[in-house]
Amino acid sequence: METIFSKDRNSPINYIAFFDLDLTITKAISGKALARGAYRKGLLTRIDLIKAIILSFDFRFKLKDPAKIIDKMISWVKGIPQNSMVEMCSEVFHEVLLPSVYKEVRAEIEFHKVKNAKVVILSSALIAICQEMAKNLNIDDIICSELEVKDGYLTGRPIGHICYGEEKSIRLRAYCEKNNSPPSNAWFYSDSISDLPALNIVGNPVCVNPDKKLKKTAIKRGWKVLSWKS
Repeated sequence: METIFSKDRNSPINYIAFFDLDLTITKAISGKALARGAYRKGLLTRIDLIKAIILSFDFRFKLKDPAKIIDKMISWVKGIPQNSMVEMCSEVFHEVLLPSVYKEVRAEIEFHKVKNAKVVILSSALIAICQEMAKNLNIDDIICSELEVKDGYLTGRPIGHICYGEEKSIRLRAYCEKNNSPPSNAWFYSDSISDLPALNIVGNPVCVNPDKKLKKTAIKRGWKVLSWKS
């Protein structure tokens, strides 16, 4: 899914800077925050909340197949009204995610903006979350995941593929081609080894608070490693 926020899409750009969202832009994990929000609103049972927290732990530390974890968590939203999900995403964004945004990321975005770069969120997070983040951080576009809706209710299935792993590299490359800006000129900021396919194809990979496997890879390949705390 792509959503355009830039005022003039046809304006020339020097390059594209892509940012992952969870644990790269924010300290918090959007999926975990949404599960808690769904529980508070009665959209998720206590047992499902516990399962979601366990799965988010498994996801963070790569204890199980991340793709299967994402599919499982998405299946739980089946039957939830679309309007309720959008409202919940907005609340979770303002209460949890926005306060957890690293201060350093704002300076990094401005660094690219002054160089006439297009700044894009590239994340497996849901579109409603990414839209809010883009508006608040003056990010131009988003490439993310979207859920299928039928008769106003979520079906528990994604539209197309979830923007994760290899899918991120596919979308990154396609976005660069569409904007006539080669991946070799692009930047991509990420915290996770799961984003290695996308990091491999950009000319400027940047690892933000990387997990152990990504940090090891970054050191071996001489990639830039940033430690964001605030």
